[in-house]
Amino acid sequence: MAELKTKKTNQSVDEFINTIADEQKRKDCLAISKLMEQVTKEKPKMWGPAIIGFCDVHLKYESGRELDWFHIGFSPRKSNITLYIGGEMHQQSGLLKQLGKHKLGGSCLYITKLADVNTDVLKQMIEQSYKARAFHK
Repeated sequence: MAELKTKKTNQSVDEFINTIADEQKRKDCLAISKLMEQVTKEKPKMWGPAIIGFCDVHLKYESGRELDWFHIGFSPRKSNITLYIGGEMHQQSGLLKQLGKHKLGGSCLYITKLADVNTDVLKQMIEQSYKARAFHK
């Protein structure tokens, strides 16, 4: 079985965010990080070179596969900010309609900038996703 390439690192989250060239994306990432920290009451950690994750979890699948991962997180990508807030998003259709400009893919939510979405709705979605998971602390 292939080993997961994305692993938790000791890289500083603040240093990583400060390397984001686009000023607005950098500000948005700081705000998203604070929002996720507020919801989870946990400090962010770097996963791989470009993912910021919250709430470490050890997952064990029926197949026997085990891996360390994070509960929720995000990553500033070139064309958008990818939010990893879980598959529960598809069950939040009412909130998605109120969210604003976004795209979905798998368990990822894609936004171009924070100003395009309703941050109160985004916070509700993050809270619901966090509470829906049985493995959080």
